[in-house]
Amino acid sequence: MEGSSRSNSNEWRGSIKDNSWFSQFRNGSNPWMARYVYALMFLLANLLAWAVRDYGRSALTEVQRLEGCQGAKDCLGAEGVLRVSLGCCTFYFTMFLTTAGTSKLNEPRDSWQSGWWFAKIVLWVAFTIIPFLLPSAAIQLYGDVAHFGAGVFLLIQLISVISFITWLNDWCQSEKHAERCQIQAMLVATTAYVVCIVGIIMMYIWYAPEPSCLLNIFFITWTLVLLQLMTSVSLHPKVNAGILTPGLMGLYIVFICWCAIRSEPAGENCNMKAEASNKTDWLTIISFVVAVLAMVIATFSTGIDSQCFQFRKDKIVSEDDVPYGYGFFHFVFATGAMYFAMLLIGWNTHHAMKKWTIDVGWTSTWVRVVNEWLAVCVYLWMLVAPIIWKSSQTSDNTSQV
Repeated sequence: MEGSSRSNSNEWRGSIKDNSWFSQFRNGSNPWMARYVYALMFLLANLLAWAVRDYGRSALTEVQRLEGCQGAKDCLGAEGVLRVSLGCCTFYFTMFLTTAGTSKLNEPRDSWQSGWWFAKIVLWVAFTIIPFLLPSAAIQLYGDVAHFGAGVFLLIQLISVISFITWLNDWCQSEKHAERCQIQAMLVATTAYVVCIVGIIMMYIWYAPEPSCLLNIFFITWTLVLLQLMTSVSLHPKVNAGILTPGLMGLYIVFICWCAIRSEPAGENCNMKAEASNKTDWLTIISFVVAVLAMVIATFSTGIDSQCFQFRKDKIVSEDDVPYGYGFFHFVFATGAMYFAMLLIGWNTHHAMKKWTIDVGWTSTWVRVVNEWLAVCVYLWMLVAPIIWKSSQTSDNTSQV
């Protein structure tokens, strides 16, 4: 019986992998394609929150009849975004509770993860509507919780990015790929450093045109210092991590610094780009669309990267194991729902955002800056921690002798 069930499982997995993309999408119990359906639902929630914020007052006149909305005042704008976010977060947190701990294919929870789409769509719609019936005090409380949840999402995303960079470096330095990957790694690292330097120079030109722009000068200069610090620690003889990881990490922190300065509100003399994008034009719309898609892709890629958070790295993977952590996947999307709410309201529940803008405001700027500094601290700790543990173990063995 055991051999028969195993062969059936292998045939089932093989049929999924061998079928076309469209055939996989039609398969109601396919965990690989289920991920994209959940991501699509998450994207729709993002677009709904944006529509409620920017165009809700002219399109959602029916919400005036809801008692909790007080004439639509509490169901549109920032609170409207929080209500949509609450519904999305509740749905994915429910999926987290019902799928956490799933380890084998063909379990009942595996079928719930990959099937029952009609029931889950009804559940998603219900969870989207219910927050619009809640009083404003409950939504404000959720807004306070969402600040913390969005921070958790940023931390998970940060660890996922750093883990991927370190994994790529370890893969290139392994005996199996060292010779073949040496030239490619050098080219990638050199390109990364060149892009970092060019990006820093352009930020000085765009966002620090005058000596009085002390804050932007500090942000950009400190990013350059952090890049030098990561490179020095990585090349230290005791660490010997090469230049690929600090180069890629440099790209990451330069990008975060650029996002932080771009989040500064328009009207500042030191943010000429924000002043130029103060009026809605096609470039502003494209930037908004790209930002929303990037957030959905980041949530999706982080959600399927549960292996970097496993404490046991030597776990043997069998053929009937689930392809990714279902519970972790939905937990990331639940925190991602809080994160997109913070982006659309500028991390301030009382902040009025302009149309086609995302993640704008001084709170957003400082959140990005702190995220950049935290990323460097986590990366340096991942480099130094093994040396500290090794030296402590050596000293303990010496004292025992």
